[in-house]
Order: sequence, then structure tokens, then C-alpha cells
Amino acid sequence: MTEQKRPRPGQLPRPTRPVRPAVGPRGPPRAGGGRGPVRPPHGPPAGAALRLGRPKPRLRLLSVLLTLVMAAFVIRLVQVQIVDATTLDAKADVNRYQPVQIAAQRGDITDRDGVPLATTVDAYDITADPYLFTPGQAKVSGAPQKAAKLLAPLLGGDAKTIAAQLATPRSRYVLLARGRSPQVWNQVKALQNKLAGQASEHGLPGLLNGVLAEPTSKRVYPNGTLAAGVLGFVNAAQRGAGGLEAEFDKELTGRPGTMTYAQSGGQMIPQAGIQEQAAVPGTDVELTLDRDIQWAAQNAITDQVKKSKADRGYVVVQDVRSGQVLAMADAPGFDPNDLADANPAALGNPALQDAYEPGSVSKLMSMSAVINQGVATPLTHVVVPPTLQRGDRVFHDDTDHGTEDLTLAGVLAESSNMGTIMATGQLGSTQAQADRVLYSYLKKFGIGDPTGLDFPGETPGILAAPQDWSTSQQYTIPFGQGLSVNAMQATSIYSTIANGGVRVTPSLVRGTTGPDGRFTPASAPRRTRVVTAATAKSVTQMLESVVGSEMGTGTMAQIPGYQVAGKTGTANRVDPATGRYHGYTSSFMGFAPADDPRVTVSCVIQNPTVGSYFGGSICGPVFKQVMEFALKTLQVPPSGAQAPQVPVTFDPGTPARSGKPAR
Repeated sequence: MTEQKRPRPGQLPRPTRPVRPAVGPRGPPRAGGGRGPVRPPHGPPAGAALRLGRPKPRLRLLSVLLTLVMAAFVIRLVQVQIVDATTLDAKADVNRYQPVQIAAQRGDITDRDGVPLATTVDAYDITADPYLFTPGQAKVSGAPQKAAKLLAPLLGGDAKTIAAQLATPRSRYVLLARGRSPQVWNQVKALQNKLAGQASEHGLPGLLNGVLAEPTSKRVYPNGTLAAGVLGFVNAAQRGAGGLEAEFDKELTGRPGTMTYAQSGGQMIPQAGIQEQAAVPGTDVELTLDRDIQWAAQNAITDQVKKSKADRGYVVVQDVRSGQVLAMADAPGFDPNDLADANPAALGNPALQDAYEPGSVSKLMSMSAVINQGVATPLTHVVVPPTLQRGDRVFHDDTDHGTEDLTLAGVLAESSNMGTIMATGQLGSTQAQADRVLYSYLKKFGIGDPTGLDFPGETPGILAAPQDWSTSQQYTIPFGQGLSVNAMQATSIYSTIANGGVRVTPSLVRGTTGPDGRFTPASAPRRTRVVTAATAKSVTQMLESVVGSEMGTGTMAQIPGYQVAGKTGTANRVDPATGRYHGYTSSFMGFAPADDPRVTVSCVIQNPTVGSYFGGSICGPVFKQVMEFALKTLQVPPSGAQAPQVPVTFDPGTPARSGKPAR
């Protein structure tokens, strides 16, 4: 066999000449006759060169496809740029422009002289990006724990809690502390800069870079616990949640503004412009409270509640002529700046929210009804027996005594329950009629109705209709058991007598100052005549005998240089937990100067457990302390004369000078 040469690299092998078949040049005969060449059954002969198909059809197909694709792009472009341009542009603006709400400055609450009692200051919410504390980003092992140890003293939080927040997986935002002062944020920033400067030395490169701050505002109460029960408090969202903060939340909040700016990738684009609608600040509310008198009242009641180990106590100071509340203090109180440590039971305003049986201070209304109806005078003789039976119940006074010959003034001075029952029995020819007359006076004095302050959670007290009075209530309501009031209602009773028999609806707000700086005074209070001026004068003289007479129960309320009219009260207390009588409600209420009344002060102490529980003993001194301070603060001159001495007893052989004896 002949050896075939190998082709050189890059050279195709030469085709070999085909070997003809042995049958001859024309091959075997065809089926239909004749002969033809022999063809291989499939494909070209072995070793023959390949021939490509024509390219033009393929190019035409490719051109058609490209044309269709370009046409689709053009059609879509026309749709985007022309047909749907407006719609798509509006959709893009939604993502391009970022709206941000601007919080409005909450209005201040001030005392009558404009001194802030509640105001708003700049603050920061301290936040963090936990992602920046992960090992790959912080480049410090145990970054959350180390950072928390540094931040806890500054933020006033727990290091373990902060560390857990910083280690929150798959989170880019956590709130570490809310409403911190600018000073706190400055301390955090100073620590950030310090660590950045000393990174190489301490191995803490940018440890606190993930700590950020969001500007916000914070409600603060500059005087701490002062008037907290009246002011109330705000919640975490800086919305009123108690007291006047809740009552005037809409006015104080104002109207928030908006700012819209262009952004890309979360960053503001200053060149794109900013649209801003300014926030409207809240309205300032000016109260009738006098901060100094409020301070004196709060100190006095706090000290006495502690000394008596009582459940609570409250003092109300009211301007006799205008009805304005000058002070409303309670104890124990709370600090609205620190609600986390406050006792939940102390977060209200008990002077308006506690309903209690007033006891003997309520006798003022009974005596006013008796005198105003003309059935008796302060000198009317009342023979008070050792005991008094009405129906199936036997009544007696707080202290045992024999038969006493008292005037009506003496009944009030000695706070005789039996004498009061006997006197009010003269209001009608039957007991049912007497009940209806007494009830009408109680309603005119404001018992059983809201005070008019519209304070959140205020109780109107309880006063049943006379036809619903039980046999016992027919005789206990005249001396203050069987009905309930709040301290403001009780104070208003005494202010009504001090104001010549005209009841002025109490008020806590003097006016408001809007964002434009214009002051709008509060509406004039409603005035209602309850008894005649002559009746009010007679009852005032009777109240003076309570304080000035040796037989009176309120001698500890005497104030040198001033005539004082007042009344003590010691009532059985209904325990709110059991609904049964347990302990006592002690009180003293009065006004001064009695010859030209200016100020009414009331003191109520619930369930004193140490020392005396009589109202004259524990509330009389509180009344004196607060009243003296108020008179000096308001620069009220002393009385011009001695208090008139109204007889409190009578000689059995002497006929009554006026009115018919009550027996």
C-alpha cells in the first residue's frame, strides 16, 4: 500500500480520486432500462467539499425581526413620552418628592400672671441603626454591648436593654430614648467625636456612628408637682391624656405643617426646591390659678395628710366675687415630668373626681333654707334632747349631752345633728313637703349637677329625688349624710353665702391667647340667686359663731385681725373598695373677711388614721394657714370691727324673739 503524505499544518488534505466501480463507466442498468452513474445513498461523496446555503434569506429574516423589535420600542417610547406622559410624571413625583409633617408647637398653660405651668421645649429622640453595629460594619467584637455600656449613663436606660436593641437582627431603626434634652444629645455627639479621635488607641473605630437623633419636642412642667392634678399630663405622642391637657387638647395642639422636598436614594436634592406649609402653633391657655397661693395650699395639705397618715386630702381656694379658682391642690400628688414613677391612683384630680358625703359642712344649706323660708331666725329657740327618735331610728349627736337650750345659731355652732333635723322639719307641714323644699335648695346650691368646669372625669355627686329618699335619708340628708358632693361643689356653697346669696359658676380659665397674640377672655360665668342677701348675712353671722364662740367647733380657724366665717365637718366615710362605712371624712370650709368676703377656702381629708379625726382639729389649721397666706397675697385689709356676737343659747324662761321654737 502506498504511504499517503500527511498535510502540513493549516493545509487541507487533498481529495483522493474516486475509484470507479468494476461494472463499467455507466454503472448498472436503471429499473426502467438504460444505465446511469452510481450515486451514494446519502450525502455527497466521501471527501467532497461542503457548500454553504445562500445568506440572503437569512438576512431578510433577521432584518424583519430587528424591525419588529425596534417598532415595539418606538411604540412604547411614544406611549411613555406622549400618550401617558402626564400620568407617569405624576407617579414619578410620588416617589421623587418626600412629604414630611412639621409638628406644631403645643401651647403653654400659665397661671393668672402668665407664669408657665406647662410648656414645650426642644428635644431629641435618640435612635440607632443596628446594621452599623453588626460585626461586618462595626469592626469591633461585641459592638452592641460596648456601645450600650457607654450610652446607658447618658440616656438613663438599662445597658442590657440598649444592647438588645442594638443587636436587633435585620433592622435598620430602633428607638433608644424618647424626648431627651439637647444637652443629652450634645453629650452623645461629644462621645462620638471622642471615640472617632481615639479609635486607633482604644480599638473602637466609629463605635457610636450608628447612633442618631430625630428633632422633636417635649412637654415639661417647670414647677414639678405644683397643680399637677389640675394640669394633667400628655402621653408619648404629646397629646393630652389627663386634666386640662386633655380638656383643651385641640386648642393646645395647634395645626401641623408640611414640607415637601425632592429626594434621590433617601437624600434631599436642594436644587429641586422645597415646598413648605408652616405649622400653626397651639393656643396658650391662661388659668385663674395663682401660683403662690397654689404653692401654699399644696404644702399645707401635703403636710397634714402625711401627719394624719390619711388616704388623701384636697384644698380649694376660690375668689368669692368672680367665682375664679385661685388654687386646687391635692395630696398625695404626682410629677407629670416623671409619670413612670407616679402612683396610678394619684394621677387624677380628687377635688373634682372624688364623691364623698360632706357631713356637717352641708348644714349650711339646711340653715339657709330654714331662714330663707322664714320659718326661723338665728335666734329661734331649739330645745335639743339627749336623743331623737324618727321612725324606727334613734339619732344622737357626736358627743353625749343632756337637754340643751340652743338658738338656731347655737345648733350650727355646736354642729348638732338633732337640732338640724328639728329645724328642717319646719320647712313643711309634712315631712314629705319639707323634703321637697330642702331638695329645691340643695339643687340651687349646685348639688347633684356638674360644677361648670367641664373637667375630665368630674363627678356631679349624688342627690336622689325627694320621693326616692328612704326613711333614713329624710333625716340624714339635712346634716350631710345620704348625699354626696365633690370638694369644688362644697366650696361653691360657702362662696354663694359669702357673695350675698348669689352663686357664681366656678371657673378655672381666664382666657386664651391665639397664635396671632390676641387674648380672648373667657365667657362671663353664670350667676344665680339662691337665697336673699338678708338670709346670706344672717347665715354668715351664724358661721362666725362657729369660729368665734367658745362653744363653736371651729375655733382653731381663727385669724387675728380678720372676721372668719366657717363650718367644720366630720362624716362617716364610704370606703370605695367595699361600699361600706369605714373611717371618716374630715373637713373645714369658710370665708374671710366675714364682714366683706373676698376668699373662700375648703379643706377635706379622707380617712385620717393618726391623731384626731374631727374636722376642726385637722382641717381647721390647714384652713387658717392657707387663708392667711391668700389674704396677704391678695393684699386684703383686715376687718374694721369685731365680729357680732350672736347668742348660741337661750334662757328657758325667755320667749323666743323671732321664729317659732323647734321641738
